[in-house]
Amino acid sequence: MRVRQAAREAGVAQGFSLVDQTKLVTAASELARNTLDYGGGGEVEVTRLSEPPRRGVRLVFSDKGPGIADIEQALKDGFTTGGGLGLGLSGAKRLSNEFSVASKVGAGTQVMIARWR
Repeated sequence: MRVRQAAREAGVAQGFSLVDQTKLVTAASELARNTLDYGGGGEVEVTRLSEPPRRGVRLVFSDKGPGIADIEQALKDGFTTGGGLGLGLSGAKRLSNEFSVASKVGAGTQVMIARWR
C-alpha cells in the first residue's frame, strides 16, 4: 500500500491524468508484489522527473533475492515461477513508457519503470 500511495502522490504532483496515475500505480503494485514474493523484500526509489516540456515519474525496485535466470522468458505473458497469472513483469512493461530489468542469479534483481506525461 505504501508503494501504491507513493506512486500515486508522485503522479499527481507531476500532473498525470487519472488514467496515467492508474497505469503507474498498477505497474508499481505488480512490481512491489514481485519484490516481496520473489525477491524476499527490497526497496523502491521514487523519483519525479522533469525534462521540459515533459514530466514523469521513475520507480526503481531492487531486491537481493535469487534473481531471474532468464529475463526474456520472465517477460513472456503467462510465465510464472509461482502460482500467479504470469502477468506482473510483462504487464508492468506494457503500462510504462520506459522499462528495464537487470538481474543476476543469486544476487538479486532491479526493475526500473518510468511513465511520462
